[in-house]
Amino acid sequence: MNTYPLISTTFIRREIHALEEMDVQVERFAVRAWAEELVDPRDIEERDKTTYLLTGNMIGLLAAFIKELVVNPRGLFRGLRTAHRLWRTAGGGLVRHAAYLLEAISLRQRMDAANLEHVHVHFGTNATTVAMLARDIGGATYSFTAHGPDEFVEPFRSSYDLKIRDAAFVAAISNFCRVQLARIAGMGCWDKIEIVPCALDLRDFPNQPDGTQRNQQLVCIGRLCPQKAQTLFPDAIEPLSDVFPDLKIVLVGDGETRPELEAKIASKGLDKHFELLGWCSNEEVRKRLSGARAMLLPSFAEGLPVSIMEAFALRKPVISTYIAGIPELVDSSCGWIVPAGDVPALTAAIRDCLTRDEELKTMGEVGRSRIEARHDIQRSAALLRDAFRRYGKGSSRRG
Repeated sequence: MNTYPLISTTFIRREIHALEEMDVQVERFAVRAWAEELVDPRDIEERDKTTYLLTGNMIGLLAAFIKELVVNPRGLFRGLRTAHRLWRTAGGGLVRHAAYLLEAISLRQRMDAANLEHVHVHFGTNATTVAMLARDIGGATYSFTAHGPDEFVEPFRSSYDLKIRDAAFVAAISNFCRVQLARIAGMGCWDKIEIVPCALDLRDFPNQPDGTQRNQQLVCIGRLCPQKAQTLFPDAIEPLSDVFPDLKIVLVGDGETRPELEAKIASKGLDKHFELLGWCSNEEVRKRLSGARAMLLPSFAEGLPVSIMEAFALRKPVISTYIAGIPELVDSSCGWIVPAGDVPALTAAIRDCLTRDEELKTMGEVGRSRIEARHDIQRSAALLRDAFRRYGKGSSRRG
């Protein structure tokens, strides 16, 4: 990972733990540590298990470069050549690409010392660049999981096509994601792109018969940012505030649009209809979802949100938007799905959710069954483990 652990990587932690339960040896590497406070005890434990290539390691990076120059000059030359190609394609960023090369050297040496056979990366951005450079220098094969949407913005400037072609395989979290990867790298890579969904450990989400609430509380989980579009909430619920006096939107998360959202809530006099909690532990998130009527996520850009999976696992209908992989999981049988940015449609969906008591239980059951069938961590981890066995053959460059 570029940064691990952080508040939004619970699904990666679950994946690691599930692989370890299958007797796959996993070592954690990240470029840097997260600068903000971790609130979940299990994330704090993960931080202590993670090796950081950049954070607090500048002298180590320089020492690793000198060692590589002495013991592996040909491999270092290959890495320099690839780094130069990446720099030219990106149109700049010399210092950044030099850092990627130093991090790749450190990663290669650390993996070699630990006798690790394959490196898997989450997100096809700079961490995958490091893994690709490490392979070119003489390290092990690599693969990565692509999520979107940010990865698919200007993909050719980040040499995304090269990363896909050089990878042993690529895991896509949805059909939509797989199509984007094939569009970038060409259909010749289609067979190496495998769908490995993000998933939940259903042991954390007991199979209770009915978690439906009849209150007027809706929960939104996610970073407060333009992509999640939480600033539309005041406009969407203003027409409903008199009809549903107990309507409340609970937001779990924090981010750059919080001041704008708070100002908009205050200007419309809707303070009693909102509760902004900031970041919460996984246990608190489940508690908030369990006590809500439904989940609300009006995003403009997504991959396939794990928060939707969590809501369905707790038998909560979801109100979301027609973007990316979301329609592969959400439809009218388990929630409401509206065009992104369509505030009147969002208002109508919220109103419908608040008035359809009898259907909520059935919607919740459909959502739960979809998670059990498609997004169980044991199934997803097994798909990844099997891909490691098929494609992760160790170094193709050594010697």
